[in-house]
Amino acid sequence: MCPSFSIARRHIFSLVCLLAFTIFLSGYNSFKRSDLSEREIFFKRLTVLTDSCLDAEAYFSYDGKKIVFQRACINRNIDCDKLFWMYLSNPEEVYPLNLKGRNTCAFFLPGDTLVVFASTLAFYDTCPPRFDWRKYGKYVWKLYPEFEIFIADLQGKILRRLTHNRVYDAEAVVSPDGKRILFTSLRDGDLEMYLMNTDGGSVKRLTYSLGYDGGGFFSPSGRWIVFRRSSLETQADTQEYLELLKQNLVAPTKMEIFIMDTNGRNLRQITRLGGANWAPYFHPSEEWIIFSSNWESYREGRFLPFHLYMVHISGEPVIRITYEGLFNAFPMFSHDGNYLIFSSTRGSPGMFPIKVVLAEWNEKEFRRYVLNYSR
Repeated sequence: MCPSFSIARRHIFSLVCLLAFTIFLSGYNSFKRSDLSEREIFFKRLTVLTDSCLDAEAYFSYDGKKIVFQRACINRNIDCDKLFWMYLSNPEEVYPLNLKGRNTCAFFLPGDTLVVFASTLAFYDTCPPRFDWRKYGKYVWKLYPEFEIFIADLQGKILRRLTHNRVYDAEAVVSPDGKRILFTSLRDGDLEMYLMNTDGGSVKRLTYSLGYDGGGFFSPSGRWIVFRRSSLETQADTQEYLELLKQNLVAPTKMEIFIMDTNGRNLRQITRLGGANWAPYFHPSEEWIIFSSNWESYREGRFLPFHLYMVHISGEPVIRITYEGLFNAFPMFSHDGNYLIFSSTRGSPGMFPIKVVLAEWNEKEFRRYVLNYSR
């Protein structure tokens, strides 16, 4: 999680980083290996960074020192998703971006002073009307047509508006070299994935399959994109998808993990598990993908819980990572692979609060487990 320097400086800086993190982890809702579930063997230590709201989609800065995330918290008068950031060395200090409207899907740009995100701020000064999925009789997401993509600094000053469609434009992430933005849009009548430059130009459509293609991330080298795709297995599935889409809704209950290159070619399905497989992210080796899934629950006729799993890019094996809480999702590895951040309800009585959790990743134990698994 520390930036690269010359060899001599790197050793000194690593010691400073290690000392800072040791002090931080020792005193803030931290759980050592002996305190964790016996089955969560790939975590050396786990630290709960937030624990009182609905906090999700926490992503590392390029230097690994900060995270940006979204929060909704009615008991703190945060009536819809708003964006916040923090230094990992001081999680008690949380800074708002002070943006209008509903905000989502923030991701750092290189330099770690700017973020790209989606927001309704061009159309709403306050939160849009509250959406209640329960009246539809099933779990659905609202595809706000007012979501447009922006770039702002960490004080919330808008520097650039990248889309002007008044259709759903969201789920934006930045390529490792900082030159391109991957996002999902309804601009062509279906939920597809697109690339654009960081100035909003040179938009290129990547996917053409009917269904929800979205939630994509670049691999560390920038060669691959991993994403989720709706599993429309029957005519009834297709009909339901199209009917919901007319209402700017989608039911994210049947999805699988895919990868493709950044030109949209060499498409490959990774999972065939059933249920909702989503929120994928590449391991730094690019040999493995971590993702959230309820596939084990799905096969038992239940929707919950959701846990984190790792899958090899060949499609197998699938290795379970988490065992605590009803909901674990939005995983991201730090760029050096030493840490994993994700959202979780571990320690919560139900689905509230959703916490941001920082785990120290045990790569050695994971490799040992994989080696024994393959024997």
